[in-house]
Amino acid sequence: MPQTTGRVFDEIARLMTDAAGALQGARGEVDNVMRSKAEKILRDLDIVQREEFEAVKIMATKAREENDELRAQIKALHDQITSMK
Repeated sequence: MPQTTGRVFDEIARLMTDAAGALQGARGEVDNVMRSKAEKILRDLDIVQREEFEAVKIMATKAREENDELRAQIKALHDQITSMK
């Protein structure tokens, strides 16, 4: 009887290990499906990715700085013209 009991426990342990592996694989599949669905929803909502947002933010900052410089140059030229009159 002890040898039969050992085999039964070995079989139960093997089944539990197989079940745990199957559950782990199923969890990975669910994660992939959920991630894919979330990405599709975000694409459909037309939401930009962080990298794109950061790039545009840097461009806007640079454009703002250039505008400030041009504004100062225009003011200086205007002041020169008005002082000549």
